[in-house]
Amino acid sequence: MYVPIILGTGREGRESEKVARFVLSEAKAYGFESEILDVRDYRIAATDNTQATAIAKKLASKIDKAGALIIVSPEYNHGYPGELKMMLDLLYQQYAGKPLGICGVSSGPLGGARVVEQLRLVAVELRMINIREALYFSNVRDCFGKDGGIKDADAWRKRAKIFFDDLAKHAGAFGRKP
Repeated sequence: MYVPIILGTGREGRESEKVARFVLSEAKAYGFESEILDVRDYRIAATDNTQATAIAKKLASKIDKAGALIIVSPEYNHGYPGELKMMLDLLYQQYAGKPLGICGVSSGPLGGARVVEQLRLVAVELRMINIREALYFSNVRDCFGKDGGIKDADAWRKRAKIFFDDLAKHAGAFGRKP
């Protein structure tokens, strides 16, 4: 099953990229076909007539074939990045019925809990299926070593497996092959 990972920030020096790369590696190990869809690659100048742009068509082709989606997003000022909102707003129908797993990222102790909650509300409007499980990367700068690898890999792999099991279960319940 194809499960793309949306990397929700284009900020320079983003810690979320390390998280997205870890999630990508684990998703592939789990058996998903996956890739990172970076907001940097789907930027638009405005929200007018976005469905007709080449960027929207490129994104639509990827979302159409997805059996489920994962969003990795940092929490900025108790919310999610505007560029992620614009990327999500490029489409509507393509998201309907897709299970969604969310990974919150924060430099603080809450692990992006507020961004996860806010994105769940947006997902409801996009008619996506929120899974119960989420991955929370608290104090993200402490989660990875200088080489970019995740610390305490076994514990994170166990959490990721629970997350992927929930995502695959929901995809299977809605006719997608896990």
